Amino acid sequence: MSRVPDDHWLDREAGPVVRPYALTGGRTRASGETFDLLAIVTASVDGRSLDRMFLEPEHVHVLRLCRGPVPVADLASDLDLPLGVVRILLSDMRERGLITIGKPARSGLTDPRVLKDVADALRRL
Repeated sequence: MSRVPDDHWLDREAGPVVRPYALTGGRTRASGETFDLLAIVTASVDGRSLDRMFLEPEHVHVLRLCRGPVPVADLASDLDLPLGVVRILLSDMRERGLITIGKPARSGLTDPRVLKDVADALRRL
């Protein structure tokens, strides 16, 4: 019987496989009020003024990225983490008062008359 190396399940090129699970504590759903991909995230506190010993590196990174308003979709892309993980991180940070999550601004293009006028103009092209 041959001995299997202790690290036979590791894939050095894939990176840390367990990391998202560890970041969320095994949770698969965000807590609190739901928010969508276009929701706007803004830091409530200055990231430099916090005692970083109590923040994960991802929390600090989010605070840096959210100095100005940023959509959730952009954060997920910039953090290079799955959207579900980002939503859980953001909901945790919102509960701690580190960020605010606002609804996206409405475009004003929900008036059926405006949409009809735009469609008619496109047809005339």
